[in-house]
Amino acid sequence: MISSRPPRRLRTAVAVGLATAISLAGCSSGKSGKSSDAGGASHVKIGVLVALTGPYGAIGTDMRDGFQQYLDAHGGKLGGHPVDLVPGDEGVGGQVAVPIAQKMLKEDHVLAITGLVGNNTVDAVAPLAVQAKVPIVGTGGRPDLKDFSYYWTDSFFSTDPGAAIAPYIAQNVKGPVYAIGPDYQGGYDELRGFTDAFAKAGGQLANDSGKPTFTPWPNTTDFSPYLSKIKASGAKAVYCFYAGGPAADFVKQYAQSDAKDIPLYAAGFLTEGGVLAAEGPAAQGVTSAMNYSPDVDNAPNREFVNAWQAKHHGAQPTAYGMYAYDSAAILDQAIAKAGANPTPDAVNTAIGTLGQIDSPRGAWSIASATHGPIQKWYLRRAQMDGTKLSNTVVQVLSTLGG
Repeated sequence: MISSRPPRRLRTAVAVGLATAISLAGCSSGKSGKSSDAGGASHVKIGVLVALTGPYGAIGTDMRDGFQQYLDAHGGKLGGHPVDLVPGDEGVGGQVAVPIAQKMLKEDHVLAITGLVGNNTVDAVAPLAVQAKVPIVGTGGRPDLKDFSYYWTDSFFSTDPGAAIAPYIAQNVKGPVYAIGPDYQGGYDELRGFTDAFAKAGGQLANDSGKPTFTPWPNTTDFSPYLSKIKASGAKAVYCFYAGGPAADFVKQYAQSDAKDIPLYAAGFLTEGGVLAAEGPAAQGVTSAMNYSPDVDNAPNREFVNAWQAKHHGAQPTAYGMYAYDSAAILDQAIAKAGANPTPDAVNTAIGTLGQIDSPRGAWSIASATHGPIQKWYLRRAQMDGTKLSNTVVQVLSTLGG
């Protein structure tokens, strides 16, 4: 979800993040996969490569915390093996993440890697995993990959949110819809998922070009010129994709603009987690598509929500934390299947045999053909739940994947 060419000021910040990440990695136990604890089980090293700085630092932090929450609930072990985490900060992603991933693969000899927030990080790091034959369980959006033989996605394909909600919008909005998002690969993929499915459902765009509008990323903080165009277009609704800080800016400015009475639909990242709190009342009524909500009613979710709130001062968990929690569950089961002395190849093979996964989002599975999730997508609406603003599930939209 991150631009592949960060501006100079961000590259400087990321250089600091890189040094910090490498320093943190050096703080792991240093035990190899052949060392054992008192019970005789060998330690395994897992790389956690997420954005801890930059525009998506909050997203990556939630992913890190979600993975740790699973470990805490399972005695710090995966598949019966004590885990040594090797942390890394992908920053703004892309080639910035490459040396961190290379260190994990070549020096730390990790058994697997999890994380990768940005699409451009996936593009840059996935080939390294294929070359090293070490599995990655990705918890961010996934772009198209030529070779995903060692890349598994437990979160979503970047086209999925838009594809899930487009038929609903086409059926319920009587008139053209304005589509808008950021101008990087994640934004292109997210909007393509919507526009392709929307056109197939008979919908038409209100954009004067007949194509989505893309705003410069990450430098767009004033959306007023775009909001004026939305109002002038005669759109009966708006569909957008924004995440992190830009999402909060867009929603707050939307609520103060002349377009405020036009219904706003979005990929769920627009109102996810801390962003919803930052948006406050401005987000009320925003309708979104997401594969998770804290109010999904099942036993795994109740356990997940309670544990998360206990560690985050009562805050609701996010989809980002849930993706990472599930990635730990996947590795837990796969490492157990890989035997007493698990190898990356054995873990990679085992992931493809897991079948149904019981999750806070509801039961889902990994498709062997695509290495991506087969899962339900929910229609959510930002509204008051007691005294708090929450993304409340309205209905199930569809099941995508396979």
